Amino acid sequence: MQISGKLARAARALVQWPRDHVARLAGIDMPMLADFEAGRADPGDDAKARLRLILEQGGAVFLPEDGEQGAGVRLKFTARDVRAINRMEGEGGPVGNDDV
Repeated sequence: MQISGKLARAARALVQWPRDHVARLAGIDMPMLADFEAGRADPGDDAKARLRLILEQGGAVFLPEDGEQGAGVRLKFTARDVRAINRMEGEGGPVGNDDV
């Protein structure tokens, strides 16, 4: 399933990470991420795959639909997710949910 800008924006909001943080982790600049989330640009398949992986590690779960776009996004934090985030952030990074 391909990640869309709408799903990226929803997932980023759900994991409560600022745009600059997600853009830095994905290896793209903030204007490109903002344009992608608004449907004005396509950062390319590699950047979209990185975005999806980053957001999934942050606890966003993409729900598939019939086509290639996702039907929605929801949050699901597990202990494994939190460990992955802490490894990615060098411990103490933004988690977005303190009652894990």
